Amino acid sequence: MSTPAPHDISSPLPPLPGHTSRGRLERVLRAGEFAVTAELNPPDSADPNEVFDRGAVFDGWVDGINATDGSGANCHMSSVGICALLTRVGYSPIMQISCRDHNRIAIQGNVLGAAAMGVNNILCLTGDGVQAGDQPGAKPVFDLDCMSLLRTIRLMRDEGRFLSGRKITSPPQVFLGAAINPFAPPYDFRPLRLAKKFEAGAQFVQSQYCFDAPMLERYMDQVRDLGLDEQCYILIGVGPLASARAAKWIRSNVPGIHIPDSIIDRLEGAADQKLEGKKICIEMLQQVREMTGVSGAHVMAYRQEELVAEIVHESGILKGRRPWTRESNPDFEAVTEAFETAKDQFEHPIDPEEAVAAAFEEH
Repeated sequence: MSTPAPHDISSPLPPLPGHTSRGRLERVLRAGEFAVTAELNPPDSADPNEVFDRGAVFDGWVDGINATDGSGANCHMSSVGICALLTRVGYSPIMQISCRDHNRIAIQGNVLGAAAMGVNNILCLTGDGVQAGDQPGAKPVFDLDCMSLLRTIRLMRDEGRFLSGRKITSPPQVFLGAAINPFAPPYDFRPLRLAKKFEAGAQFVQSQYCFDAPMLERYMDQVRDLGLDEQCYILIGVGPLASARAAKWIRSNVPGIHIPDSIIDRLEGAADQKLEGKKICIEMLQQVREMTGVSGAHVMAYRQEELVAEIVHESGILKGRRPWTRESNPDFEAVTEAFETAKDQFEHPIDPEEAVAAAFEEH
């Protein structure tokens, strides 16, 4: 007789027919609601409270929180570690897996471990090259790419076996996602790329930042012509720009992000550029909300995470729906106390303020 797991608020929801996971994000999307996800800025720290605090700013406003996996080829707290913390207090994380850093053995093990901890959503990424990060001498792995990663996890979930053919006694119940970029050339290839990801196993996709609604509409026209909007849930990325200077830097230095001159001109002409960047994001979100075939939005407010709740609220995209919110729960207090006790046992406990300063240091 198996030993029952201790009760906690991360216990999976009852299974539903046709669902591959027992998570909230899949339920929201399959119910036809406009889903909202956000991205947690991972700490350069071993302090769990930094994760809890950063997750709390999304409380009640999003249906899923992305835990990035070494984004930009820079080292931060691991995606699986962040997910372990978020699921323990009831949030619905989307665990990103970058093929750059893990071989197929590690990836399959991490998928099982994450699913055991209550992770219901996985986003499959090839990953940026190591030369993009601050440790360019690191050895890249790329044993798999996003397509083969999708197929691998789908095999584990649907057929209950590893790539080796060995049987999995309890397959992971996960909702599979991938990334898309409608705003990078060759533009006509992008819908076909989405089709390939769907065929490989993607059930939902999150896009790169959208700052050009007409360009997105042209992409969605092609997506609808292929019928992909009825086969895969499409979440469009949006985010606030802090200033015209920041927008110019991003456009010049971050591959795949398209920012029209009209957006930069508008920021330059504003008395309060940060406020104007927020207004532009809200307007873009409202336009995305009305596009046929778009199932949700992925709000990325890098170093401005506190704005996500304001942006979602002021945009009105939820139309009165209230995503899950964590209420005061003794389980959370017990977990926090346990982590604090463990941290105090170190001879040199980590200083959260120093970790935050390091994470946000300007180069």
